[in-house]
Amino acid sequence: MLLSIQDLKVAFRMGKQGGQMQRALAVKGVSFDVPENSTVALVGESGSGKSVTAMSILNLLPDNAEREGKIEFQGRDLLGCTLPQLQAIRGKEIACVFQDPMTSLNPVFTVAEQIMEPLIKHMGMSRRQALVRAEELLNEVGIPEPKRRLKAYPHEMSGGQQQRVMIAVALACSPKLLIADEPTTALDVTIQRQVMELMAKLKDTHKMSMLFISHDLGVVGEISDHVVVMRHGQIREKAPVAEIFKNPQDGYTKALLACRPSLTENPARLMVIDDHIAGREAQGLGKAKDPNAPVILEARGLKKSFFFKDGLFGKKEFKAVKEVNFQLRKGYTLGVVGESGSGKTTMGLTLLRLHEPSGGEVLFEGKDLLKMSGNDWQKMRRRIQVVFQNPYASLNPRFTIGQTLLEPMEIHGIGTSTADRQARASALLQKVGLDDSALNKYPHEFSGGQRQRIAIARCLTLNPEVLVLDEAVSALDVSVQAQVLNLLKDLQDEFGLSYIFISHDLAVVKFISDEVLVMQNGDVVEQSETQALLAAPKQEYTRRLLGAVPRGYQETAAVAA
Repeated sequence: MLLSIQDLKVAFRMGKQGGQMQRALAVKGVSFDVPENSTVALVGESGSGKSVTAMSILNLLPDNAEREGKIEFQGRDLLGCTLPQLQAIRGKEIACVFQDPMTSLNPVFTVAEQIMEPLIKHMGMSRRQALVRAEELLNEVGIPEPKRRLKAYPHEMSGGQQQRVMIAVALACSPKLLIADEPTTALDVTIQRQVMELMAKLKDTHKMSMLFISHDLGVVGEISDHVVVMRHGQIREKAPVAEIFKNPQDGYTKALLACRPSLTENPARLMVIDDHIAGREAQGLGKAKDPNAPVILEARGLKKSFFFKDGLFGKKEFKAVKEVNFQLRKGYTLGVVGESGSGKTTMGLTLLRLHEPSGGEVLFEGKDLLKMSGNDWQKMRRRIQVVFQNPYASLNPRFTIGQTLLEPMEIHGIGTSTADRQARASALLQKVGLDDSALNKYPHEFSGGQRQRIAIARCLTLNPEVLVLDEAVSALDVSVQAQVLNLLKDLQDEFGLSYIFISHDLAVVKFISDEVLVMQNGDVVEQSETQALLAAPKQEYTRRLLGAVPRGYQETAAVAA
């Protein structure tokens, strides 16, 4: 057995209270094995303890962490290793790939320097030897023009390329175990597919084992041999991947499998974790859409270009959005999909004039938003709001939730008094599944899913008619994602809201959208009613996006058959 974890407990010291040291137990007696030449997946929601368990192996934990139990790697107990002994193992025998490459790669070092470092430190190579090997590794992980890319800095590469560099760094010393902590979560579906296939190929080529951490069973079903399901610091179920997908035993595992949107089914609502565990049926079938609903927002020939310096006096144009046309009806959802760099987010921000357009018209009830100024535009901004992807960055950390909700109402003169606005803020929090206790708290006191609910409540303070949702659920784990998607449908039914839903995940778009607009390199390549487009996509690019969606073990097996 390559790695054996037995009765692992991890606690974090939280400081003294009443003379006694307070501890929070994050991992509660976890045991599992990682055999040689295999992939074991740790699966669970945010806060399940899966990352803490994985980081315990090399003690990549904060100083206030305490570990108990046994972690054996090739017969050595890693819990008993000194820091120098662990440093000799880190990067050489056990390597890590993390979720966000921009926080893992050093921004002031070139790609070459970062790949060469472990080769020089652990393998004793000269700089010349390490540079040659670094170029070979970049080629192996599929970076085009590897020799030129060695001189690049991380910010000069795309997210997918950065993650490939991280994999190259991890594989530099041919480790026996690779710990991959949510390595594809931040990537769009096609890049995610490429990175997953790359990691599976490299695992076989290097004859190594992999501990793959994810919240998404769709991804796990395609890459792993064994699955360990965790919740609240404990293992709920562990079994071979086929058994987990075909015959899950634990209610929590069944719930995780069921709450992810599917390309093959079309439920009116998504079941959430607590519904499954309690045996409740999904309530409500959604409100029927009005086929004669008026067009509330229309884009005609919308364009956005960015200009860069070219030489001493020259100027170079980059066309980010080219001639976008669509109509959005009241109470309907337009899904906008495409890879990173397709122009979908730029299009959404240009609609809101957060980017000034380079041409075209955006008609809101017949009036061109792009020609409005002063008070007219200020009044219109109340009616079109935006929810951004990252709820950690979109809420002011210095404002309480109460201040966050009251500020837009005060700016736009909504409510007759402070007490009236506070009552409205409280009612909106209840509408998004939170209570009055949230009003005096700060954003850092909430989970990612709760913050996104607060961001939605902030939009609703202004009684908007159109919401632009820019990757609003992509940063959330599958169970919280299901809650937020159901919430968006409920709000649409209650208030008649219209959504422009920007996403790279076609399964999510299928669940929530009435019509889909597919973008590539700033162009709209396909546009149709959702069911028709997904059933019979006309463009090869759309078919490629569909083929890249993780489908889990059963759907993948069915497609292969």
